[in-house]
Amino acid sequence: MGPKEYVARDPRTGRRIQKRGRRKKSRTGIGALTPDPGPWQWLPVEGIIPLAKSKVSKVEVRTDSGKWTLGRIDAIKALHRVLDRDSQEAYEALIDALEDNFPDVRIAGLKSLPSFALRRQGILIQCLSDRLLDEDEAVSEEAMSCLKKVAPVFPSGCVEILRRELRSSGAKRRGNAFESLRLASKEWPEVGCLHLDELIREEDTDLRVRASKVLQTIASKGGAEAWDLIEWSLRDEEERVRRNAARTLPILADVEPRIAAIFVESSMREEDRGARKHIITALKKLDMQSHKVVSMIMKGAVDEDIGMRRACIGQLTIIMSGQELREAAGELLKTEVDPALRKRLSALARDPDFEGTEQEKNRKLAPLEKTHGDDSEDILEKPPLREDDKQQSGRRASEDRE
Repeated sequence: MGPKEYVARDPRTGRRIQKRGRRKKSRTGIGALTPDPGPWQWLPVEGIIPLAKSKVSKVEVRTDSGKWTLGRIDAIKALHRVLDRDSQEAYEALIDALEDNFPDVRIAGLKSLPSFALRRQGILIQCLSDRLLDEDEAVSEEAMSCLKKVAPVFPSGCVEILRRELRSSGAKRRGNAFESLRLASKEWPEVGCLHLDELIREEDTDLRVRASKVLQTIASKGGAEAWDLIEWSLRDEEERVRRNAARTLPILADVEPRIAAIFVESSMREEDRGARKHIITALKKLDMQSHKVVSMIMKGAVDEDIGMRRACIGQLTIIMSGQELREAAGELLKTEVDPALRKRLSALARDPDFEGTEQEKNRKLAPLEKTHGDDSEDILEKPPLREDDKQQSGRRASEDRE
């Protein structure tokens, strides 16, 4: 009989902990390589190997949740916890588990493989390769999960496995292999370049399309090798490959603007609209003071694709000003047919000093200064006479008449 099912319980109340809808936190570092938390963690270190080798059939442990009866599968998951002096025996027990007749035991061995391989690799990678071809579907699926953990940690050991799995006829295995390659490429860009250099030359379109999606992972850190792969993919006959390669251009514009400018210039005539969108995004990130970039924008402003024209015309005010801008807009206006773009070019080509309204012409004129000696203003600004002032003024007038 198998070990008792593990149920997470609140240590204070003993009640079962309900699963919530919150997103599960991803484990990182060594924790990401170990089996999922479970009762195996409570096994005493000295009891792991005897239980894993079936020298004893069961072990009882006491936890905060109560007493548990653990078996061989729990011990296999805990093999990475053994003391250094027992590592050889633990290694032998793991090899036996990976080649066991029972699928559940092989699955437990695969769960333990990534963390134990940090201590000793031996033939563990070869055992993983065999389990990927296992006839039992549950075992092969666990092996695929194991590959995603192992490939970023042991890239050189997994080179041949990835070569085979990437070209597998099974869609699930092929997809898992490319995800494993992406994860490995994040840690080791040179590994990604090694496989992609082979994959983008394949006649199988699906292989080239999947490989081109990994280009984004190596674009910023892959160096000259990655740039060659991107350039090659930008010229592929399959539009999906070119589109995926174009996704790397905005990334390169941030980290390698000189290389990005070369690729953008060579891709300006790209016909696929999806790829052109990324090319335009990269173009807007480039140095607008560069003569090469200015030339590209002027070429793009007369492109057949309205999206490219709209983007380049929108950059005119950044690369030009004054009379130069008006002349360039006037030239573009001669060939532009889109009403919205014609309206914009007309506004850029118009000189408000000569063609503007009276208000626009006078906008640059300085306002008149106030003249303080103006009599009319003084009269208007004088306050009205008070009653006492009127009487005094009247007496003065009487005295003047006398």
